[in-house]
Amino acid sequence: MISKKKAIIGSIVLVVVTAMLTSTVQIALGNRVVISKDLYESYKKYNKLIGLEQMVEEDFYKDVQDDELVQGAIKGMFSGLGDIYSQYYTKEEFELLKEQTSGSFVGIGVYISPTSDDDYITIISPIEGSPAEKSGIKAGDKIIKVDDQNVYADESDKAISMIKGKEGTNVKLTLKRGSEELDVTVKREEIISKSVDSKVLEDNIGYIKITSFNENTYKEFKEALEKLKKDNIKGLALDLRNNPGGLLDVCSEIADELIGEGTIVYTKDNKGDKEYLKSDKNKLGLPIAVLVNEGSASASEILTAAIVDNNEGIAVGTTTFGKGLVQSVRELKDGTGYKLTTAQYFTPNGDYINGKGIEPKIIEEDESKQLDAALSWLKEQIK
Repeated sequence: MISKKKAIIGSIVLVVVTAMLTSTVQIALGNRVVISKDLYESYKKYNKLIGLEQMVEEDFYKDVQDDELVQGAIKGMFSGLGDIYSQYYTKEEFELLKEQTSGSFVGIGVYISPTSDDDYITIISPIEGSPAEKSGIKAGDKIIKVDDQNVYADESDKAISMIKGKEGTNVKLTLKRGSEELDVTVKREEIISKSVDSKVLEDNIGYIKITSFNENTYKEFKEALEKLKKDNIKGLALDLRNNPGGLLDVCSEIADELIGEGTIVYTKDNKGDKEYLKSDKNKLGLPIAVLVNEGSASASEILTAAIVDNNEGIAVGTTTFGKGLVQSVRELKDGTGYKLTTAQYFTPNGDYINGKGIEPKIIEEDESKQLDAALSWLKEQIK
């Protein structure tokens, strides 16, 4: 006999599946419902899950929270994709995700990313002036533990929620740096992430550094660029080193200010359909040297390739991170949400950089000499 609880769970699954199918026909017969064959096959996929849930609840040695089982099952579905960038978020986790693009939060000030070549979470870069930078945390460090609890690449957002916390409290990170393991204790602070900095350098060459692409970045960039134009700059050094990326639409708006009419990037989904992001005729019209390194990822790589492939400038530094996948982020009605890889992206010239990155035209391994190398090239262009 099917228990009342199991029957209720089965009904819930049927309702969920039904909501996903547009061609389903249901006929009520008393206390029974006749469903289509397609819907029945969908239900059978979840029958084992329903049975296992009942067994766990009946036999587990501790009290079981239904909500935790459901959340775990949903997380398992996303984990089953085998994609380190796709993830389901609880309500609390989704709030933290939204914080990352808002420009301010309480934490230690690091940008992180899961990596596909090992099971660790990699620090793309510490935010300039942040507690993390002051504590000696470096780009390329890998997080092994947070407060003595192991963390892994497929649960990077859990690690983020553990690292963040109340302002003024401490968090201990166990890091892997090369073959060395080290513990670093960092005090949490409010991080107000000003993402753009600018100045005029020698020979009237403008310099703009972008540390991330968040909700405020385009406005900050536009103001910085207009000020440099008023200073009659002759060229632009655009510093994207240790910039882990961020919002694609913000990156595209910035590219639109620089490259003139052309393709910024195009994406291809699982059906092979392509979508092109284009820029208008407006352009800077000055030589641009883009500074990049292994911490330049995602949107940083899109902006770099847009400039280089449209012949508006060159890249200087070291090979970039190599993230050529696009994620869609959606919030559900109950405040939970998910991030799902929905497309690959390609540079204007059709290059797929995932896993390989962008190799600069001028390679300079020494970080202290990279800006000088960019300035030398710019001076040659404006003679």
